[in-house]
Amino acid sequence: MSKVKPNRFEAERIKKLEKIQSLGLDPFGQRFDGHTPIAEARDQAPEESGVDGEEVRIAGRIMLRRKAGKLRFYDIKDWTGKIQLLFSRGDLTEAQWELMGTLDLGDLIGIDGCLRRTETGEISVFVKELTVLCKSLAQPPEKHHSVKDVELLLRQRSLDLIYTEGVLEKMLQRSQIIDSVRQTLRNHKFAEVETPMLHAVAGGAAARPFITHHNTLDIQLYMRIALELHLKRLMVGGIERVYEIGRVFRNEGIDATHNPEFTMIEVYQAYGDYETMMDLTEAIVTDAVKAISDTMQLPWGEDQTIDFSGPWERKKYYDLVKEHAGCDPHDPAAVAEVAKQHGIETENVHPDVLLNEVFEATCEEHLIGPVFVIDYPASICPLTKRKKDDPNIAERFELFVHGMELANAYTELNDPLLQEELFKTQLSGLSDEDSMAKMDTDFIKALKVGMPPAGGLGIGIDRLVMLLTNSHSIRDVIYFPLLRPEGQPAPPE
Repeated sequence: MSKVKPNRFEAERIKKLEKIQSLGLDPFGQRFDGHTPIAEARDQAPEESGVDGEEVRIAGRIMLRRKAGKLRFYDIKDWTGKIQLLFSRGDLTEAQWELMGTLDLGDLIGIDGCLRRTETGEISVFVKELTVLCKSLAQPPEKHHSVKDVELLLRQRSLDLIYTEGVLEKMLQRSQIIDSVRQTLRNHKFAEVETPMLHAVAGGAAARPFITHHNTLDIQLYMRIALELHLKRLMVGGIERVYEIGRVFRNEGIDATHNPEFTMIEVYQAYGDYETMMDLTEAIVTDAVKAISDTMQLPWGEDQTIDFSGPWERKKYYDLVKEHAGCDPHDPAAVAEVAKQHGIETENVHPDVLLNEVFEATCEEHLIGPVFVIDYPASICPLTKRKKDDPNIAERFELFVHGMELANAYTELNDPLLQEELFKTQLSGLSDEDSMAKMDTDFIKALKVGMPPAGGLGIGIDRLVMLLTNSHSIRDVIYFPLLRPEGQPAPPE
């Protein structure tokens, strides 16, 4: 097989790699112990210009370089920050100066040197020893500070993380947020578990699943569309406070708030209800805000803020429809009339399904929040317990922030006979492609053993990160969002 000829940029870098080897050094580096994160090194710098500070050892990627007479300036970056390096010919051996001449943008280097502020006040490391840790053979994106091809950056996320301002910081905030969610649940004595991703029946939500096949057993399996039913089985088994953070998969559309593969957390607490889950939701989100910010007011868009200070409002579903749709939500004819005004199909649609479409069309944009919308029509909530004084109302809430649904929670239905009846009602009329077109009989069997009364909660982790990091596309907060194959045209509308 013939080798691919390197382009001229790679060829030049290979020459420098060979030069490093000729100096008896490894161009791809070795273990480099004892280095200090750049942000910490900056904190150790003397306040006064021209004064020698601490000796430091740092490591990072070269982002910028320039020269002035016998001085060479480089900026390097690690995952905590940037710092300027200053190479002076008088401070280095001939071999070290020669080694410096092999450096390019994108190379990873280790530095031992002395902290000092320049005359302009710039915190710098005056280099005493240079160590090459990895010679980069790839040319950085041209004019990387103004790269605008978003799809190119998403396809090459490593370049995006290195060269697009703010991307790395946002992704690290994602990790802080998820860690905070776990810490909040640990504080409330919840146990984290892992449940299967491959399901024999795709249950727990109404969504179209991805289908796969197990060769040995020769059976069809589904990538999970929700975490719910297995976590409830564990509650039946005696794990009274349980949660899982995991990927779920839905073979559906892609837009600003949807990716076919996304991260959810589901939480179940025995002997609780949806009021319990509202308190827990507020604790999870406000703790996450505190983990990344010194204030409870976070920016949203260019000129808005979200105030996460509690307590959050609680508004009833039917009251909101009356307020924003301007009709009596208990009058199907009036709801249908509003639906027609919004171009919603009304023929052969269940009145409560139509009501919910009217809710989405007329109410959600007004839910700036954070606001809990509570007490939904029971017919659209098959996994939810009814209110004691009104069986037509389900004890369910959704949390909205700036019109985006962030969380969904129930007082969980634990009556196996009613659950089976509701599943059957929901299955009738569904196509075979729909996730709920098959009864999960094992789940019904588990419920018959006896599941404690409980509250259950689901939060979209990606949407939570979007809201807390002022991101308006889910692709901005997922490391590797699903993209159309390169060069493939978009399907017709």
